[in-house]
Amino acid sequence: MKLIIKLIAGITLGIVLGLFAPEWITRILITVKALFAELLFFTVPLLILFFITSGIAALPQKSGQLLGRSLGLAYVSTLLAGFMTLMVASVVVPALTSPSAALDAGQALTLTPYVSVIVPPVFNVMTALLMAFVFGLGIAATGAQSLQQLSDQGRDLIQWLLVKAIIPMLPVYIAGVFAEMAAAGTVFVTLRSFAIVLGMAVVLHWVWITLLFVLAGLRIGRSPLALLRNMMPAYFTALGTMSSAATIPVSLQCSKNNGVSEDIANFTVPLFATVHLSGSTITIVSCAVAVISMQSNMEMPPLSVMVPFILTLGVVMLAAPGVPGGAVMSAVGLLGSMLGFGESALALMIALYLAQDSFGTACNVTCDGALALMLDEQVQRGSAAPAA
Repeated sequence: MKLIIKLIAGITLGIVLGLFAPEWITRILITVKALFAELLFFTVPLLILFFITSGIAALPQKSGQLLGRSLGLAYVSTLLAGFMTLMVASVVVPALTSPSAALDAGQALTLTPYVSVIVPPVFNVMTALLMAFVFGLGIAATGAQSLQQLSDQGRDLIQWLLVKAIIPMLPVYIAGVFAEMAAAGTVFVTLRSFAIVLGMAVVLHWVWITLLFVLAGLRIGRSPLALLRNMMPAYFTALGTMSSAATIPVSLQCSKNNGVSEDIANFTVPLFATVHLSGSTITIVSCAVAVISMQSNMEMPPLSVMVPFILTLGVVMLAAPGVPGGAVMSAVGLLGSMLGFGESALALMIALYLAQDSFGTACNVTCDGALALMLDEQVQRGSAAPAA
């Protein structure tokens, strides 16, 4: 919650400086923003490489069938949530954002940084993603301990960088973006659009939660409302912690209260907390559509682009860092490489995502309970089949 407060403070400070401060102060802030952007975009491919490699290599080798079912269920849920959001946002957002209200922060810039430094990433995002799968699957198959240790240490190093530098600096980065827009006269249009997008994302979270629990209730023959009521402690805990991992003890108990067998709950709940981010996917897709609609120099990509984007996003979400804002940090590279987001569009995307991060996390955690119910029903039915 402190991050959200800092984000709001950053937006407010950026607007005030952009509107009232002398030009040289605003340019200093814009310079800091530009330098930070180079660090951010340099880090993203490394984040994808180390987190996904380490995540795949660390998956339990035993209970392979249960693991495969769990990963498949998490991936399908994430994809369907993304496609549902794309259909809704593609209709709702353009209708609520008129062409005259569109903005292009990139073209409207009137101030430039004092210092400009270009730091190319070591490799691009898609290369990092392919390398992560090659190394992750290779480590899992061969048991290469040295490579696994290297990937784990790389993951820990990048997470340290996120926690100590990148996440704390995001409010300053956002302040620079909003100072830029305030100086250009486009900031208030952006703020009006923010409220629409955030409200739509939260509504879509609850639509997806409801759909999953209705499906789970139908499969096990119990009331979806009763099942959902038992998961509410986990939902509200996640709102406060903004962390699926920190909510595991509560969501584990909630799943057991819903009747999930102890063995299945103990296996699936911690796993889903890492690999199932349907709520985060809903937010990323809805915010991406909104940012595209808000940028006058961007057009909504065709399905031939959006479908591969969501399919790839679902993979990236399987190993997003477990820190506030970690999901959008993982998605930044895809947004730039697949949807053509520039620096200003990515900054808006990060600001939108962080503003509702607690709600996205709460959706992730609550939906984990529904998937655990479905998986438990599959296992119980499978074990009863030979006896029948």
